[in-house]
Amino acid sequence: MIRYTQLATLVVFLLCITAARSQSIFGKWKTVDDRNGVVKAIVELYEEDGKMQGKVLKIMEKGKEDMLCVKCEGELKNQPINGMQIIYSFEETEKGVYRGKKLFDPEQAMTFKGKVWLDPEDSDKLKVRGYLAFLYRTQTWLRVKD
Repeated sequence: MIRYTQLATLVVFLLCITAARSQSIFGKWKTVDDRNGVVKAIVELYEEDGKMQGKVLKIMEKGKEDMLCVKCEGELKNQPINGMQIIYSFEETEKGVYRGKKLFDPEQAMTFKGKVWLDPEDSDKLKVRGYLAFLYRTQTWLRVKD
């Protein structure tokens, strides 16, 4: 009977370790341009009212640290990109996959539908896909480790 108790305790312990190590999409991510590999910014993904939001914490690209949204219209026109919200109210549609209608690219001043999920092979990589009609583009962002 003691062996079964010890085995059960070991199984529970291992499950707890696995659960603790499982990663979340929430946190800080380095955005990487899929065309040229340049690290562009640090974006923070956070939860608010049960939905995923994202904002630019810091521009990393040399010479663009104080970049303004010059192509933007309305209230975003000429506003700093640092601190700008770029992902709005994405909802978890399936386990670990978030979708939404507002993924904003301040460089192009364009809004896309989007999908965000962890790379199934590496939880320190985040897949961020923007859709425009039937076309899409996917970037891989890298987790920032504090």
